[in-house]
Amino acid sequence: MAASAVAGGMALAGVGLTAPAAHAAEGDISFSNVVLNNGKPIVVGISAEVEAPLTYTVKSSVSLDDWWVEAYRTNGSTRYLLAISTTQWSCRTSSAGGYTFRDCDETMTIDPDGMPGGNGNHLVNSDGAAWKTLGTAIKKNGSYDTDLLSATVRLQRASRIQNANASPEPVAKGKPVTVTGTVQRANWSRHRYDNYGDRLVKLQFKPAGSSSYSTVKTVTASSTGYLKTSVTASQDGTWRWRYSGNTTTGASNSSGDYVDVT
Repeated sequence: MAASAVAGGMALAGVGLTAPAAHAAEGDISFSNVVLNNGKPIVVGISAEVEAPLTYTVKSSVSLDDWWVEAYRTNGSTRYLLAISTTQWSCRTSSAGGYTFRDCDETMTIDPDGMPGGNGNHLVNSDGAAWKTLGTAIKKNGSYDTDLLSATVRLQRASRIQNANASPEPVAKGKPVTVTGTVQRANWSRHRYDNYGDRLVKLQFKPAGSSSYSTVKTVTASSTGYLKTSVTASQDGTWRWRYSGNTTTGASNSSGDYVDVT
């Protein structure tokens, strides 16, 4: 089996297995209401493990020993699993119409260095895509049912904005403030962050005493990811960059840089 889950315990994912036949849901077992990471993309960098919630319902008219839901991709006959482990916190049980319903609440753990991929035992850039899901249930009689499910989750490469700086500090009122920085994103295949050029990035400002930022202008990064723009200083406050991401890349904010206006 691709994984083994124990109710109230831990499911350990295999690194890459020949995909067993999966089929349409049988009448005595079905999976539904599958939601990964609250319906949002999962953003992963180059080293830190990421935890993402997973909820689903398994319906059965037969006794079960075990059950689980997994996100996966395939490469030929090999199935790769997204999570290195899954912790099952609870499965609330109810009955109706001769069926048992288990509403399960779990946490998936994703490790970019512990993932299978086409370039070794880690994520590769092509994994920045939509991952499919399947559900497996082990019956008391030892047989099992593995069903392909309709739910998907998108995996994204983390972005970051480095070296954000606003200058001069302080600046005279009415004079220009120049804000710089560099956009980067995770290169899973090479295990590093690379500059990410030609991105549209928002310059944002938070006035002194405020708790929220507002967008002042949108800037296009150079082909090497470099950001630079100037604005007129009018009041004390903090400047930062925000990249909103795309289908393969997560959003990020730079650190803020406070500037006194004299």
